[in-house]
Amino acid sequence: MANDKKGSANYDFASTDLLIYIWAKRKPLSIITIIAIFLSILASFTITPMFKSTVILFPTANASVSKNLLGDNYSGKTSIYEIGDEVQAEQLLQVLNSEEIKNRIVSKYNLLKHYNIDTTSGYPLTKLNETFRSNVRIKRTEFMSVQVDVMDKDPEYAADIANDISAFSDTVYNIMLNERAMDAFLLLQKEFNEILNNYNLLKDSLDVIRSLGVNNYQAQADRYHEAYGRALVNGNDQAIKILEKKFEILSKYGGAYDVLNGQLSNTSSVISRMKQRYVEAKVEAENTLPHKFIVDKAVKAEKKAYPKKSIIVIVSALSAFLLGLILLILNDNIKKKLA
Repeated sequence: MANDKKGSANYDFASTDLLIYIWAKRKPLSIITIIAIFLSILASFTITPMFKSTVILFPTANASVSKNLLGDNYSGKTSIYEIGDEVQAEQLLQVLNSEEIKNRIVSKYNLLKHYNIDTTSGYPLTKLNETFRSNVRIKRTEFMSVQVDVMDKDPEYAADIANDISAFSDTVYNIMLNERAMDAFLLLQKEFNEILNNYNLLKDSLDVIRSLGVNNYQAQADRYHEAYGRALVNGNDQAIKILEKKFEILSKYGGAYDVLNGQLSNTSSVISRMKQRYVEAKVEAENTLPHKFIVDKAVKAEKKAYPKKSIIVIVSALSAFLLGLILLILNDNIKKKLA
């Protein structure tokens, strides 16, 4: 009777009693843990090893390229050579996560084939997107930079994809910005050409009047009046007739000359101002400057990042040990109640 009582010792599973219980059950727990370690080692060999490559980027500041490069008196607070702030980091993050970049990567590296996705199965694109998003992680760091992590079974692919995601960000950025800048440039170009055409028409009309002898209406009128006065005093009839003809031409075309000359001067001032805007708009439309600073480029990894066999074995062993312990406790309690 005493032996039976000793064999079925009562445990209340306080900290000390739990250790005693574990020691009492060390054989089954050891067997369970060893089996778990063995199985986890076998399982780790069946998992495809993955390699990781990383790119670290900083966004550039949102500054006008044309004004920074061409503006003589530019007094803006930001420069194209400065690192962007939190807003620019979020913008860069959105671009890097865009469908446009993902589609370019998928197309360039034929990821449907590379990921071994059966295109005849149901929802191949959904599987592609899920695999891509699980292998590509893009996040903002605490230092306002953006980190691009790419996992792949091929270390060369991992590095190339990470670097291309970085490179394609400029492509997508410039497509978005240059499209709007080109619309503005074409609108300004149309207006600029119209003003140039108007200037040329005014100049041609003024040249016609000048060919008739009107080159400076006010100055010529003053000189002709002086000469006409001397001719009258001297009784020079021939000079009087010549001057009267010149007065007739001045009277007929002088007003038109003044109007055209004034319009030509105003148009010339407008062209001078618009020329600077035209050049700036052209620079903005053709801008291909990068929108990020690359701190670290991705390089081919030498060691796999996943799976970590030691972690798999440790986690599996602990999990099996705890599960085995729980099952043994439940088994003993059930037996105790049934006894």
